[in-house]
Parts: sequence; C-alpha cells; structure tokens
Amino acid sequence: MTIHSWAGPIAVTVRTAAPSGATNAYVVDDRDALLVDPAARHEDLEHILASFDVGHVAVTHHHPDHVGAVAHAAERTGATVWARGGREADFERATGVAPDRTFREGTRIETGDGAVTVLDLPGHAPEHVGFAFETAMGDHLLCGDLAVAEGSVAVGAPEGDLRAYLASLRRVHARAPHRLLPGHGPLIEGAREVRAVARRLLDHRREREARVLAAVRGGAGTVPAVTDAAYEKDVAAVRALAEATVSAHLEKLAVEEWITWDGERATTVE
Repeated sequence: MTIHSWAGPIAVTVRTAAPSGATNAYVVDDRDALLVDPAARHEDLEHILASFDVGHVAVTHHHPDHVGAVAHAAERTGATVWARGGREADFERATGVAPDRTFREGTRIETGDGAVTVLDLPGHAPEHVGFAFETAMGDHLLCGDLAVAEGSVAVGAPEGDLRAYLASLRRVHARAPHRLLPGHGPLIEGAREVRAVARRLLDHRREREARVLAAVRGGAGTVPAVTDAAYEKDVAAVRALAEATVSAHLEKLAVEEWITWDGERATTVE
C-alpha cells in the first residue's frame, strides 16, 4: 500500500549540536499516523498534534534532541508508543514514558493508508533505526542522524560505533531511496543525490581514519595527542566531541588490528 501523505520536516527548535539549532519531526500518513522524533514542545508540533490523527509515536534514537516531547505527544494523542526491542529501559529513561510496543528490523507499523517499515541503522547510536515508506513519488527513508545534506554526523565513543555507522551508510547507498529525510537540515532529494551524500560521508570517515592512523604511526598515543595531530584546524570549541570521535576511530582501528588500543594508549602493530 502507498502512503498518500506525510508532513515534514517540522523543524523543532531544541538544544542540539546540529548547526540548524533544530531537529526535524515528521508525520507519516493522514490517519493513524506515525509521528517520528518529537524533539520538544513547540508551536509547530502542537499544530501537528491538533491537526493530524496521530496513532503512533517513535524515535530514530534516544538522544535528548530527538525525544523531548515523546511523553507529551503520547499523552496528548493517546498514540501507541514504540521503542527498539531490547532497549525498552533505555527508552523509558530517555523519554520518561514506557513503550507500549517494540519493533525490530523489518517490523511494519501499520498506518491508515499503508505501513512504515523499520530498518536497523546503528552507528551514531546503538539503537538507531530508520523508517521506510512509499508514496506516489517513490520510496522514502526517514534516516535520523545517519546523514545530513551538508557537513557530517557525530559518531563518538563510547556509544558511537564507526564500523556499524559505515555499514549503515553503505546500506543506504545501496538502497538509494528517492528521498532521504534527515534528523537535521534539508531533505536530500533524488536517488543520485542520496548516493552522493552517502559517498561523501563515507569518504569523510575514511579521510579522518587515515589521519588518526598516521598520528598513531607518528608517535601520538593518547586521545588528546592523536586529536591534536589528526585535526588540521583548531577544535578547541568542540574539543570533547573531537576526542570522542578520535576514540571511536581508535576502537575501529584496534578491532581491525591496525593498532593496539587499551582505552588509554594506542600503539602501532608491529
């Protein structure tokens, strides 16, 4: 079945590291609709809750800038609240509400005119998912913080997993939906552009990884030292994020046996 209507992005102003200063919420379908990522109480979101028949509420992942109005939306609409299976306790801690139902890869959330299918897209966060649906214009993928039209996505230790993130990007590149609906910023239109964005983000990670590995081979062993060597610009304003990113790269390189890493010091493999 084809879904005839979806609303979004509804840019909800929220405290976030994203340059836009907002998180995109989306409503999929007209009846018994799925509301995704209600980030905060906001007049535009209140209009959506009053105007649409919202039957389901879900989030792409549990970060604070995506979940702030889940409890409010559920109370206002009486909607079924969904969470990733196995992550129910984490979801309740993040949102303040216990889920009614759980989903996994391939779960279909039935809406008024069709269904939305859950895709596992971990990496930015371990529970990160996407929501795929069809409209008359083609296939759409609501991708949360997997991708952005410009810039890059944070993938930082301890919860960020670069191996999983790159696999998720490759999955979207292969799928090449007609439209990618990100958690922040503008939509990504057309299969060719979706693939271009995925390739750009993959290339960005490969380039950063090469710099991290070169830093270790050059004698940098601690996270601060590797960060100083691997970044070509001053990262003082985002130092914590840069170091979390470097830690995630070190973990990936260690798993792939390019380096050894004990959580404190990295060394090259002889």
